[in-house]
Amino acid sequence: MLLLTITSVEMQYLLIGVLFMAAASYVGRIFYRAFFSKTAAGCAKGCGGVCGQLNVDQLQRTIEAREAAR
Repeated sequence: MLLLTITSVEMQYLLIGVLFMAAASYVGRIFYRAFFSKTAAGCAKGCGGVCGQLNVDQLQRTIEAREAAR
């Protein structure tokens, strides 16, 4: 009986509110996992800390070797 008394405009507002809350919780979850999650070891992507293990010297040597090969 309650659905019969809700107008189409009220139903639209209800749907928009539900979608907004879902989007806000999704964005909030992303921010929480990026900054406060203990499972992501080192970076926001949750890649297991591979980003922190980047060897800059080895990368520079690789770039210089490829430039020299040209």
